[in-house]
Amino acid sequence: MTDVVVRPIGVVRSPRRDVEDDDWGDVVSVIALDAAQFAPEVVAGLADFSHLEVLYHFHLVPPAKIETAARHPRNRTEWPKVGIFAQRGKGRPNRLGVSRCRLLSVDGLELTVQALDAVDGTPVLDVKPWMAEFGPIGETRQPAWATELMARYYR
Repeated sequence: MTDVVVRPIGVVRSPRRDVEDDDWGDVVSVIALDAAQFAPEVVAGLADFSHLEVLYHFHLVPPAKIETAARHPRNRTEWPKVGIFAQRGKGRPNRLGVSRCRLLSVDGLELTVQALDAVDGTPVLDVKPWMAEFGPIGETRQPAWATELMARYYR
């Protein structure tokens, strides 16, 4: 396999500094894009979209905490053991997170967003506008434990 080198495009500025699993819905953050890499024209037209997809790095997860075996999500033994690729936990092999959030405003290289589940200082790797056509095609399904897990996530 070839090596992949990724350079952050910006950083999250958030009132949330501690890694917590729930209550992200009302959190307002700023994605500060790197002015050394980009001019404001990089976000031309972005304000026409209501939502973004943000790819970021779980920088606070030490390599020793990467998950490669099945585990109970959130260590809840009443939920089944599932592999890291069957859940959205932080301890992923490449420590990549992806989130959809509401775009509130664009001001130069600062994107103000709501419900981005990333803590202050999180390196942002990419930002894409959410387009309805990229949503799932056809019916979706998920196990009951996942619905239960997410019940408070964006509350």
